[in-house]
Amino acid sequence: MPWWDLGSLSRLRIFGGGFQAVSGKREEPSAITNDWGPPIDTPLIEHKTEEPQSGMHEVQLGSHTVRSHGFVVARTHMHDWLILLLLVLLEIILYVIHPFYRFVGKDLMTDLKYPLKSNTVPAWAVPMYAVLLPIAIFLIVYYRRRDVYDLHHAVLGLLFSVLVTGVITDSIKNAVGRPRPDFFWRCFPDGKDFYDHLGNVVCHGESSVIKEGHKSFPSGHTSWSFAGLGFLSLYLSGKLQTFDRRGHVAKLCIGFLPLLVASLVGISRVDDYWHHWQDVFAGGLLGLTVATFCYLQFFPPPYHEEGWGPYAYFRVLKESRSGGQATGMVNMHTVQATNSEVGNQEDENSSNGLLGLHLANNPLALTLGELESGRS
Repeated sequence: MPWWDLGSLSRLRIFGGGFQAVSGKREEPSAITNDWGPPIDTPLIEHKTEEPQSGMHEVQLGSHTVRSHGFVVARTHMHDWLILLLLVLLEIILYVIHPFYRFVGKDLMTDLKYPLKSNTVPAWAVPMYAVLLPIAIFLIVYYRRRDVYDLHHAVLGLLFSVLVTGVITDSIKNAVGRPRPDFFWRCFPDGKDFYDHLGNVVCHGESSVIKEGHKSFPSGHTSWSFAGLGFLSLYLSGKLQTFDRRGHVAKLCIGFLPLLVASLVGISRVDDYWHHWQDVFAGGLLGLTVATFCYLQFFPPPYHEEGWGPYAYFRVLKESRSGGQATGMVNMHTVQATNSEVGNQEDENSSNGLLGLHLANNPLALTLGELESGRS
C-alpha cells in the first residue's frame, strides 16, 4: 500500500515528525510512537513508589549535616544561644556574691563538727563527666547518623540543663546559707570556738573557706551530675529505643548507667562530709527534674515511637513529604489539563479533516496536508 493511500487509516496523529496510527480510543500522551524507530517515552510526571518510612528516615538523616545545615540551624536558635550566655554570666555572679550567713549557735555546732576533708570528686571533674562526656557521645551518634538537628539540639539541651540547674542551685545556696557538716573546722581551724553576746559564732578562719561553708543546701555536685548525666540517660534511652516493648533489659541497664554514676557522686558528697543527706537528695531531684524538662523541649519522650530523634527532624521530614505531595498534585493536574486540550484539539481536527486525516497544529502537518491535497 503506498504511503499516500490513507483510506484505510481511521486517524493519523503527527508528533514532531513521527506518524502514529490510532484508533477512535484516545491514548495517553505518555509515549510517542515513531514508525522509523522504537517508541520515545516522554513522561510528564515521574511516578515513584513510596519508600518505607525507615528508608525515608535514612535518606533525610544523611542529607542534613553540619556543613549543609549547621549555620541555618544555629541561626534559627540564635536567641537560645544568647540566653545561654546570659545564664553563664548569671552563674558567675551567683558564685561571686556572699551567701546568707545563718545564725549558728553553740548547740548547733554539735552536728557540724565533722572533719574537714578534700573532695573525692573535685570540682573541675564535674564539667568533664557531666558536659564533655555527653557531648562526645552526641558526636559519635552524629558521625553515625549525620543528623545536625540531633547534634545541635542535644548539645543545646544539655547546656541548658546544666546551666539552668546551676543557676537554681546557687540561688538556693546563697538564699538558704545552710552550714556544711564540717563547718566547725572551717570557722575555727585551731579548734578554739568563740561566740558573740547573742551566741552566734565569730569565725576566725580563712574567709573563702568560711564562705564556702555556708553553701550546703542543695548539693551542687549532685545537681550538676544529675542534670548532665540525667540528660544523657534520657538521650541514650531514646536512641536505643529502650521502651520498645521488646523486653531488652540490656538497653535499660545502659540507660541507667549515667544515673548510677550521678548517684555515686552524690554519695561521695556525704562521705566527704561536705553535705547533709538532705542536700544530696534535693540536688539530685533538682538536677533530674531540670534535665527532663530540657530534654522534652527538644526530643519526644524515650518511650515514644519517635523517641529516637528530635522534634525538628520529624518536622522537616513532614514538611518535605508535604512539599513532595503538593508537587505531585500540581503535575497531575497539568497532565489532566494537557490530556483535555489534546482531546479537544482532536475533536476539532477530526471534524475538519479530509478522509479521516488528523493534522496537528504545526508546520510539518500543514505541509503534509498541502502535499496530500495537491496529489489528490
